[in-house]
Amino acid sequence: MIDFRSSVAAAYARIRDYVRKTPIEPSPVLSELTGATVFLKLENLQVTGAFKARGAFNKLLTLSEEERRRGYVTASSGNHGTAVAYAAKQLHMNGITFVPEGAAPLKIANMRRLGCDVRTFGSEGGASEVHARAYAKDHGMTYVSPYNDPIVVAGQGTIGIELGEQVPELQGVVVAVGGGGLISGIAGYLKGLTPELRVIGVSPQNSMAMIASVQAGHIVETEHLPTLSDGTAGGLEPGAITFDLCRDLVDRFETVSEDEIGSALRLFIDSHHMLCEGAAAAAIAGLLKAREAIRGSSVAVIICGANISSDHLRSAL
Repeated sequence: MIDFRSSVAAAYARIRDYVRKTPIEPSPVLSELTGATVFLKLENLQVTGAFKARGAFNKLLTLSEEERRRGYVTASSGNHGTAVAYAAKQLHMNGITFVPEGAAPLKIANMRRLGCDVRTFGSEGGASEVHARAYAKDHGMTYVSPYNDPIVVAGQGTIGIELGEQVPELQGVVVAVGGGGLISGIAGYLKGLTPELRVIGVSPQNSMAMIASVQAGHIVETEHLPTLSDGTAGGLEPGAITFDLCRDLVDRFETVSEDEIGSALRLFIDSHHMLCEGAAAAAIAGLLKAREAIRGSSVAVIICGANISSDHLRSAL
């Protein structure tokens, strides 16, 4: 098990000059709808528009000069690849990102603008990850996992440090789940401080590899249909450390439909007057589904990103 308290604290000291301490905002409308006191952690305002910069910087900043010279390889449907490309540019590194077929063109364009070599491999994210890891090994480069790396998980967990400072009375947190790095980092850190804190993970019904795996008791392959929550879509890498972490740290899972994600996206835009992406909307939809479980408590929803394409936005509106 990761020593979250020390590893997340070390990560925060390492990355704080490169990322933003994002604001927390109360949500009167979500509080009214759930009977809870709801706060929104606005990682949609993070550099590159998503929380992924935290893990990316933490990983790259731990590399030696020789490792940086050799470059990195990663796999991503978009946000992680953009974050790694951004961090690499600040640290004068080069690298390659493998994306699955059907990855959002907006996110691919963002990576290429940052100087990243983007290549397509695999029908979904899990296949891209397996290929990218093998490519890195064959070419003497560093593989930067989106979630299957304790250094990346610790970087994402730095959100927990900020939440603890911003909402000291926090009793629960709701997080979208893809590979599980974000929820593992946050839950591991916060439960170390407050063991009774409730952690709720949310995935779209159209792509719910982690939830299906936890339910099965081992990592399983699942069907992956198109989803507004493209940032959480795709399968899990075999042996992913986040499987055990999610199984042990997440108290409740919710799955949400595409209609529920779209409705939550519209609600967020109308009530908070800013953009979020489908994965963040999935977390909001999950909060609404879990309203009975959280009633009367103080809960934070992680608004994990803002990188939504105009096509996805148009279809949701």
